[in-house]
Amino acid sequence: MRVIFLDMCFIPYSRADVVGQVSDTKMCLFFILILSTLEICQSLAPRNVYTNHWAVRIAGGQEEADKLAVKYGYNNYGQIGSLEDHYHFHHSRVVRRAAFSTRGAHSFIQMDPKVDWVQQQLVKQRVKRYIQRDTRSPDPNFVHFNDPKWSNMWYIHCTDKNNRCRSEMNILAAWQRGYTGKNVVVTILDDGIERNHPDLAQNYDQLASYDVNGNDHDPTPRYDSSNENK
Repeated sequence: MRVIFLDMCFIPYSRADVVGQVSDTKMCLFFILILSTLEICQSLAPRNVYTNHWAVRIAGGQEEADKLAVKYGYNNYGQIGSLEDHYHFHHSRVVRRAAFSTRGAHSFIQMDPKVDWVQQQLVKQRVKRYIQRDTRSPDPNFVHFNDPKWSNMWYIHCTDKNNRCRSEMNILAAWQRGYTGKNVVVTILDDGIERNHPDLAQNYDQLASYDVNGNDHDPTPRYDSSNENK
């Protein structure tokens, strides 16, 4: 009898059955490889993350929704937008973020005859959208402005081959197609905005702006030595 060591496993064999043993070993390792690959793929697959918020459809108005919310331990945050009979329920005793849908007394709301539909809300992952460029027919047009700071706007010139930055915003292509942003309100989360700046003052919307630190609608930066505008 001899012993062959293979991947930290030993297999006793004799000369007569060496071919059969090696063949069986290869087949065994093949199945182990497949199972390991499947397990890795499952672990890398995106999983749902459940919140402690629910969307519920209840006929009968706000008062009926409030009664059912209290009955099952929820807080009714009111109607969801303009969706009639759809309400936003929140349960403070349910884990804020969980990898699985929690079960408990609150789950019985699904079986209540007065509830037409209920859905526990999931965390939505934001994914950056990439624009596919056709390198076979590049657009020869280029937008030029008489802005003295034009060359300093590196985030716009990322398509320039001489520029080291990379951006997928595709700003110039949007302008070339005639998109100007007219009647579109854009909200930017940042440290602050110089609302009186001549480039921004004309299009600044006070009602769409808010200073979380100062609890007001004036997000003007605070320039001081401590740089507390955060």
